[in-house]
Amino acid sequence: MSEAAAAKSNPLDPKLFRPEAISPEITAANEQFQKLLSGGPDWWDIGAPAYRAAAASGRGPFPPPERSPRGRTIQIDGKGGHKIGLRVIAPENAKGIYLHMHGGGLVLGSAETQDKMLERIAQGTGMACASVEYRLAPEDPYPAAWDDCEWAALWLIKNGKSEFGTDVMTIGGESAGATLAAATLLRMRDRHNYSGFRAANLSYGNFDSSMTPSQMLSPDKGILVGKTSIKKFCEAYLPKGVDPRNPDVSALYADLKNMPRTIFTIGTIDPLLDDTLFMYSRWIAAGNEAELAIYPGAPHAFNVFPLPQAPEANARIDAFLKRAIS
Repeated sequence: MSEAAAAKSNPLDPKLFRPEAISPEITAANEQFQKLLSGGPDWWDIGAPAYRAAAASGRGPFPPPERSPRGRTIQIDGKGGHKIGLRVIAPENAKGIYLHMHGGGLVLGSAETQDKMLERIAQGTGMACASVEYRLAPEDPYPAAWDDCEWAALWLIKNGKSEFGTDVMTIGGESAGATLAAATLLRMRDRHNYSGFRAANLSYGNFDSSMTPSQMLSPDKGILVGKTSIKKFCEAYLPKGVDPRNPDVSALYADLKNMPRTIFTIGTIDPLLDDTLFMYSRWIAAGNEAELAIYPGAPHAFNVFPLPQAPEANARIDAFLKRAIS
């Protein structure tokens, strides 16, 4: 068996985790990325609202997000009459619906900044994409974001056929978005007897708010996220008295039976590495189908930034979703 074939049959090939698997190009790109991120204040020092405002205006390390001319935001009813925004990019004759949750530690980010990604997925899969404008911590801690994503899923399942011409459902997200997507799958199964999602895309989620070993062993300040920032995010979204291993908060501790086929994506220097490795193993052990995509030397959120392995990772995700609905 060739090395390539062996790696494909064994996604946990130890060669992927060795230093020599990280190319000089990736090392250089990571160093440049780290320099870009350095120097600015942390969100917990200036407050989440001020940090969000700076990011939205392009005063942070990244330029203002690109808006798609065909992007639109629709308002739906959430729990208790709360209004939830869905940022939608939909092709004509959609072949399915992709329910998306954005990243940002449940404190930062917005659905309004996801147009570039939604355009890519819509074009690559033919699906209508809808990103949830869920409420953010610390202003709205758990379970606000979880409730918003659950209600968005319910609305799309009920109205997808009339709104987009299809009731074929998929789901996914990055980082905190993957955390919420996994929780939404569990809530839909357990609270609404719905297990109709064809596929899930769970990229480098935090599936254990009590912190996995890779989180605890990560540098205090890593590339984009480190041990300190992970703790700050968890403190912001998790009220005192809530068990961080509550399966609704940390899906790693849930019964994972009857979950859809899923692609898990992770970089080997991501502090959330163990979260994905553990969830992939538990997903498979529960009898579900899953793919594990590991990228040597890739940091957290590598595929939403212009880093070397992003095109490969995104192409694999899009191909996985397209196969699932075909």
